[in-house]
Amino acid sequence: MSRPVAWGTRAVRAGIDSDRQHRAVVPPIHLSANFSFGAPGEPGRYDYTRSGNPTRDQLAEALSDLEGGAGGVVTSSGMAAVTTVLFQCGPGDLVVAPHDCYGGTHRLLRALEKRTGVRVLFVDQGSEAGLVAARAARPRLVWVETPSNPLLRVVDIRAWVGVAREAGALCAVDNTFLSPAFQRPLELGADVVVHSTTKFVNGHSDVVGGAVIAQDAVLVEQLAWWANCLGVTGAPFDAWLTLRGLRTLRARSRAHEENALHLVDAALGHPALAALHHPSLPGHPGHEVAARQQDGWGSLITLDLEGGRRAVDAFLTGLRHFTLAESLGGVESLVAHPASMTHASMDEPARLAAGVHEGLLRLSVGIEDPKDLEQDLVAALCRAEEVVCQPV
Repeated sequence: MSRPVAWGTRAVRAGIDSDRQHRAVVPPIHLSANFSFGAPGEPGRYDYTRSGNPTRDQLAEALSDLEGGAGGVVTSSGMAAVTTVLFQCGPGDLVVAPHDCYGGTHRLLRALEKRTGVRVLFVDQGSEAGLVAARAARPRLVWVETPSNPLLRVVDIRAWVGVAREAGALCAVDNTFLSPAFQRPLELGADVVVHSTTKFVNGHSDVVGGAVIAQDAVLVEQLAWWANCLGVTGAPFDAWLTLRGLRTLRARSRAHEENALHLVDAALGHPALAALHHPSLPGHPGHEVAARQQDGWGSLITLDLEGGRRAVDAFLTGLRHFTLAESLGGVESLVAHPASMTHASMDEPARLAAGVHEGLLRLSVGIEDPKDLEQDLVAALCRAEEVVCQPV
């Protein structure tokens, strides 16, 4: 008996040699906005690209296969994917979300709370108190992000699936930071997985997109209905590019992680650091949970600089191989200042409660030569250390 085909092989082969008309190895892009009817009231499988498109479906099927879902919906952005899931809730329904969730998700939840009557409870999902509060609240939806953005806190997915089951709620997990290369939440009991495919899935920082994959076929249909209704489905060309990026996910993920582990070793203990956050470290609070539910440690690193914003400015001045920019997961290395970038939409009390202060920097480690990245990082830390030693 042959063994099951590995996920890395399935990712590479997604859509390959599926063109039956011309036998193209790489599948063609179906850019048409509309498709012909056989007669009035007799559409084919596709009628209008907002509602369905063969190129977009290839990406959805590939992602669903890698995550182990019944199907998926490809959206125009990661936030469009988040919105599609949140529209499973109506007035009076409660969403339990992490207090340190992505700034854009936090902003959307607050806006829906004001505009639609959906209720939101933000809790520390890494604490027993958070679990107790969520159980007592009886949510309609439990929203999980793990590892968290930007502090890389690890949430026990099975524990929060249990909270959702007790309440008869859905559990959705944002898997953007790890991708199916390193984590598959549906295997841990989650109902829905969400991606900003802009990040690791595409991997080249040239396409904005999102995806929602569900465990249950009926839920897939509901999500597809809302994505079509809201008009948030993705463009065919974007789907084709993302599918191209997906084929190298296994190789890229390994290279990203190897470089990140190299930089963790190089930076650990540097006097410019108040803390270094990465789940691979035995002292990381989520290390054991990560080892249990992940297949890898990931390639995001968060630095907490001793000198606050002055140290951040010194760190950023003179970088050669890290680009100051939002987003993550591309082959190029990036650095972000969450307080003024990814989490700027959160009000200051919420931001500080989440631990996002002026001295934090998030590194998205690319696949450049690790020695070049190490030299750049250590030099930046030394500049930050000099600032700490200087009088204000």
